[in-house]
Amino acid sequence: MAPPDHQGGCGGGARRWLRREVLLGLALGQFVSLLITSTGFSSSELARRGINAPTSQSLLNYILLALVYGGVLIYRRQPLTMKWYYYLILGIIDVEANYIVVKSYQYTSLTSVMLLDCWSIPCVIVLTWIFLKTKYTLRKFIGVGVCVAGLILVVFSDVHASDRAKGPNPLKGDLLVIFGSMLYACSNVTEEFLVKKSNRVELMAMLGIFGAVISANRSILEREELHSIKWNAGAVFPFVGFALAMFMFYSTVPTVLKICGATMLNLSLLTSDMWAVLIRIFAYHEKVDWIYFVAFAGTASGLVIYSYKGSKEAEETAQVYGASDNQCKEGDEEAGLQNRV
Repeated sequence: MAPPDHQGGCGGGARRWLRREVLLGLALGQFVSLLITSTGFSSSELARRGINAPTSQSLLNYILLALVYGGVLIYRRQPLTMKWYYYLILGIIDVEANYIVVKSYQYTSLTSVMLLDCWSIPCVIVLTWIFLKTKYTLRKFIGVGVCVAGLILVVFSDVHASDRAKGPNPLKGDLLVIFGSMLYACSNVTEEFLVKKSNRVELMAMLGIFGAVISANRSILEREELHSIKWNAGAVFPFVGFALAMFMFYSTVPTVLKICGATMLNLSLLTSDMWAVLIRIFAYHEKVDWIYFVAFAGTASGLVIYSYKGSKEAEETAQVYGASDNQCKEGDEEAGLQNRV
């Protein structure tokens, strides 16, 4: 009889888990990246057609979140684990962030929005460091500095380049994206706090409910713009496509975070910038400044520096995920025994 394969237990299972989960995480990460790119493409296309209704664009997404996850929450008949006003604050921040970023497409280019949106990453680091007491090493702060340098190049390119179509007021658009990214950072940190205290279904349901109410009230201010829109296929498809892509993005991100963490998510979302460049070149037939590629390289380098984890950190993360999976399995087994009883 052959000796027992000790690696086939915990070690082999861990290696199989890593192979399966890493590949799935990479695939889902690129799926999320394409979703972000598609929302940018939809907003840019609506802006090109003169449609300026940023709040109404996000309304359908919040309605879908409220209906789908709210229905699950009602079916489970579970009371809220957090006070409702926490979700109200989150809804206000999230709605305003979406409004400002979508509004920026009226003034600057698609590629600038996609690159400058990375400004939320250093903002998240600062907020989590201050409020959630997350510890960061010097290497991560160096990465933030390199990332910011790349973002400065994008603003410089938009202000001084004059040989391409870049929107009527690129500087205003860039500043709107930066401010919207700061609000996204506040929203992400708040979501991190709430999801640790409650659960994903409750978070998405309540965000959808309050986001829909706030967006519906703000959409009243856009009623003249909505009435003036000629609702043909060229207007309906980007409008609905934006909402569906946002809904899938909101629904998929928690799964990506559970599988491979925020590091892989951030690196995956970074590829949306290059997808945006490809759309700009092949769909819009626009010329892209060489400085954009330098900015992308700088931003990518900064993100890699601060996202890098040593072997010890990676091992600790894998142990945390493995313990979490075991707890989930034990909980499922206990629930099954209770149901049989």
